[in-house]
Amino acid sequence: MIRIAILDDEPLARAGVRARLQAHADVRVLAEYADGQGALDGLRAAPVDLAFVDVRMPGLSGLEVLALLPPAQRPLSILLTAHDGFAVRAFELRAIDYLLKPIDDARFVEALDRARELLALRAGVAPAQGTGSAGDGRIEIRIGNRIRYVDPERIDWIEADGDYARLHVGARSHLLREPLHRLAERLDPQVFLRVHRSAMVRVAMIDELQPLANRDALLRLRNGTPVRASRTYMEALLARLRRAGTGTE
Repeated sequence: MIRIAILDDEPLARAGVRARLQAHADVRVLAEYADGQGALDGLRAAPVDLAFVDVRMPGLSGLEVLALLPPAQRPLSILLTAHDGFAVRAFELRAIDYLLKPIDDARFVEALDRARELLALRAGVAPAQGTGSAGDGRIEIRIGNRIRYVDPERIDWIEADGDYARLHVGARSHLLREPLHRLAERLDPQVFLRVHRSAMVRVAMIDELQPLANRDALLRLRNGTPVRASRTYMEALLARLRRAGTGTE
């Protein structure tokens, strides 16, 4: 049973999350909080596995609540927001996903499934596993008794998820039981580029690059997804984007 807390100052927003969770038998809402200080005190006294966190709340913000919790006590978090300008701070707090308001039902289920997978990894339960590469270059993902074949050309970006790699394909994500650095060796370097020690992107998906104060950058993909790029990889990234922009690739 996944223990859940809902942090949002809007009663209707809390009710919306609660109603969606009622369709899932493996979750239990233990607490709801309407302000940041109350949430911080409550989560310190009664930790949960997963929290749906409104980014802006009275007093302490949702992000401040997460930052003030010791890492060992900090739950997995799915952020709720009407905008996505908090993305950099969310990366630092290891939020696993964010949902833009009004919440899309399909995205809600996807975010909850992602939390399930990560909690299973923490508990030592084997997740879906990658079985390597199919003969035609596709990546094999084992899901229970089924095998799904993923064409690399359909992957938008890839992130490290502990010792695993998470493939983002449109609205879906697949957990591959293979480290990111090893998967990178199998992918076409003309198609995919490492932009962070924990992230790779399909170059054709990059729509925007926003420089940050510490010489890192925030990439915006064509589907709106933010991906952080480290200054370590910035020179190669900019060179690739220039070549792609001039049509020399």
